[in-house]
Amino acid sequence: MAFDAHLTEFAGLPVVEYRSPEGWAREAEKARERAERLGRDFAGPGSYPPPALTAALADPGSVAWRLSDDEEPLDDYRRFTAQVDQDRVAAVVLGDMRETFSVQCPDPLKRALLEVAPDLTGLRSLFYCDVTFEEIEVSWIELGDMAPVLAAFPLLTEFAVRGTGDMSLHVPRHDSLRRLTLQGGGLPAKLTREIVSSGLPHLEHLELWLGVENYGGDTTPEDLAPVLSGEVFPGLGSLGLRNAEHTDDWVPVLAEAPVTSRLHTLDLSLGTLTDRGARALVEAAPAFGHLKRLDLHRHYLSEEMSGHVQAAFAGTGVDVDLSDREVGSDWEDENFDYDAAGYYTAVTE
Repeated sequence: MAFDAHLTEFAGLPVVEYRSPEGWAREAEKARERAERLGRDFAGPGSYPPPALTAALADPGSVAWRLSDDEEPLDDYRRFTAQVDQDRVAAVVLGDMRETFSVQCPDPLKRALLEVAPDLTGLRSLFYCDVTFEEIEVSWIELGDMAPVLAAFPLLTEFAVRGTGDMSLHVPRHDSLRRLTLQGGGLPAKLTREIVSSGLPHLEHLELWLGVENYGGDTTPEDLAPVLSGEVFPGLGSLGLRNAEHTDDWVPVLAEAPVTSRLHTLDLSLGTLTDRGARALVEAAPAFGHLKRLDLHRHYLSEEMSGHVQAAFAGTGVDVDLSDREVGSDWEDENFDYDAAGYYTAVTE
């Protein structure tokens, strides 16, 4: 997974692109101009609204709505709140707005969202910045302080953000949030400590994409100590430490962490798990034997070691995902160099 496509599902709902009549006409004009430049015939955009949008308008709560007008985000939001019954809109995905996600001006999109926040009465799940690497590299995204967004939606139960490099998120108190996901190529320790010190008493799912140090990913177990000890987030049942540069080093930490006994799901996918980390996992299998799901997909295990992991959890009821095996260099010594060995996380820049 390298952010090569937009979300097709969010909050358990299919994602449908919202287009106002004005936006539809503007996209049609862009398509006509592209066809003209390429010397191709232009058949037209078809009738408005398209079938998927027609169905969504009839049942606004059946989909997650994607808003991605990168020219007029505030106008687009206003049209959306006017055209769609907001009491029934539960999930929104903010998408391809290249200009407003740029380093120079990260705030226009946020200001637009905050302006229409009172109208988004039914919103419970929000994905902020669903962009692909072709639109903008995740390391270029600088979102600034995202705490005002959560403050504007006190009933939000799920918040996901892509682009953590220059992000800040300290929330003094939010009583509704159950799920928090931070995606990126490098998770700064400062941001991790802000999350850990936030007042999220009902948080059940925490998903952190740790990333690589070259892109700001300097989070260590010490930064997550209050989570690992169980001191904060007492209802946490699902923990994701994904896309980690040193997945092997997190395995023994988690084996000893008090929070692990409370988890039903542990996600170490998309990182650099090798035979070294898998061996530690097998040796500490009793510490993880109560889990319902252990996600290790996209890993660097040998076929032999994959078999050992499966055998260690056979009969425990743990659903172990060992799919998507990558091929890296073999390692033998404990000073093994990840970069030299060719083991990479799924997402970096």
